[in-house]
Amino acid sequence: MVTGGPVVMVWAWIFVAILTLCVTLSMAEICSSYPTSGGLYYWSGILVPKKYKPLASWFTGWFNLIGQFAVTAAIDFGLALLVASVISVGLNLQWSPRPFHIVLINLGIVITHGLCNSMGPRLLSWLTNVSVWWQLLAPIIVSLALLIGMKPGHQTASFVFTKFENYTNWSNTGYVVLIGLLQAQYCLSGYDAAAHMTEETKKADVAGSWGMIGAVVVSAVSGWLFLVAFFFGIHDYEATVNSVTGFPMTQILLDNFSKELTIFFMCLILVACWFCGLASVTANSRMIYAFSRDHAMVSYILIDI
Repeated sequence: MVTGGPVVMVWAWIFVAILTLCVTLSMAEICSSYPTSGGLYYWSGILVPKKYKPLASWFTGWFNLIGQFAVTAAIDFGLALLVASVISVGLNLQWSPRPFHIVLINLGIVITHGLCNSMGPRLLSWLTNVSVWWQLLAPIIVSLALLIGMKPGHQTASFVFTKFENYTNWSNTGYVVLIGLLQAQYCLSGYDAAAHMTEETKKADVAGSWGMIGAVVVSAVSGWLFLVAFFFGIHDYEATVNSVTGFPMTQILLDNFSKELTIFFMCLILVACWFCGLASVTANSRMIYAFSRDHAMVSYILIDI
């Protein structure tokens, strides 16, 4: 919201979604030919000339792995901030989380993800099935509720689709817009998780590819609806950006609904985010497994030395 405001976030989402879908279609085609938990690093080794195979696979694998670590950390840390925001609302904004509160909540979230990934494929399969529907329906339910039930004083279509806001210290509009693209790019990432799960999937050559494509298409549509609904629901933009709840999304819901409904809708979103983090940890673990199997992890390198 601070890097470009509504016009950047709304239209950047469509722009980034189209480009992301192009990349996804290319990756899906490769995945259909080489369905493996290794995913990107394995494909790199297959597609480059023979003399570059080790180099291409090693660099691709490590960049992918480090990126997955970062994404998992970002998802769970963001979820910790959301949880703290909901707790604050539940306590009538009389409680402000300190950094160590966020760290403890984050640690608890990571532990739950680790435990769920350690309890066998049956539980994980069930959670994955629930996750698909929850992450699809939760944002749609919240978005429609906001569009239908928002209070008077909300924003106009002109504001949502054309208003530019810059709360950064950068005066270069082009640079601010480019930074604003990152929120869409961050949200529309991680679709390669379907590829990392192919060795545990029936008809992997088809399921993995369609899993990636479906993830991007569904996220693009539901995410855009989510953005538009929340921008319409804003009453005071500056107050929302600097919300005492610590999270603008919570403030928007609080401005339009009762405390109880706000907590209910936020809990729907919280669970969706928790499922997102779970999927990230799951994909991460499969990537590590494949990388270890191919003797590319640090432990194998040290043993070889």
